[in-house]
Amino acid sequence: MKLGVCIKQVPATDTRVVINPTASGILTNDVKWEINPYDEYALEEAVRQKAAGKGTEVVLFTVGGADAEARMRDALARGADRVVRVEDPALAGSDALGYARALAAAIKAEDIGAVFCGRQAVDGDNGAVPAMIAEILGWAQASWIDKVGLEGTTFTANRAAGGGAKEVVTGSLPAVFTCDKGLNEPRMAKLMDIMSAKKKPIVVKNLAALGLDASAVAPLVSETAMSLPPARPAGRKLTGDPATVAAELVHLLRSEAKVI
Repeated sequence: MKLGVCIKQVPATDTRVVINPTASGILTNDVKWEINPYDEYALEEAVRQKAAGKGTEVVLFTVGGADAEARMRDALARGADRVVRVEDPALAGSDALGYARALAAAIKAEDIGAVFCGRQAVDGDNGAVPAMIAEILGWAQASWIDKVGLEGTTFTANRAAGGGAKEVVTGSLPAVFTCDKGLNEPRMAKLMDIMSAKKKPIVVKNLAALGLDASAVAPLVSETAMSLPPARPAGRKLTGDPATVAAELVHLLRSEAKVI
């Protein structure tokens, strides 16, 4: 069984984001890029499942341009076998559903048995694409998992249910899993693995190669503008005796902050 991993290139979490002059996106000139952190858990799990004999190959899937290949090489160095990168002019400006359709088509073409994704991407924070992939393919899905076992044609997964409780779900493969913190500890690539990754294949496919056309990825949702959150207001220092300060604090929490 082949194992798939959906990988997304995102701005590094310590990057200072600057909105472009037209408010249509961010300036990318000085952005440092990285693998989406939650996708690292997905990648590590797929590599571990393969090592345990549950998969024969780990195939990475991504939507993006050639600039994403450095991140794909990083993922290959961590144990993946090859990459399918989907790139097409029609995908520029597409939405989550368009990306999901492109990824689902690429996954279907590779005859994948299980797909691991991060629970969400840290740039858009939508968390919509994995569920859409599962729906398009007609597969089972287990989201926000922190433990998973694959046995033959079935799976068992644990996910947080709130309050410290765990929900155990079972189902049949093929399936899509979204991975959360605690599932594993992602590895760092070793020098020998980095060198070996340079020889691993990255195949680029356009929509036509996947049996899709521009209408399949035409956006149903569009972003009209982008802006940074408003600046945090300056703090306020309360002075006086303890009783006066306490009374004023309670008043402000109730009347201004409205948290009590």
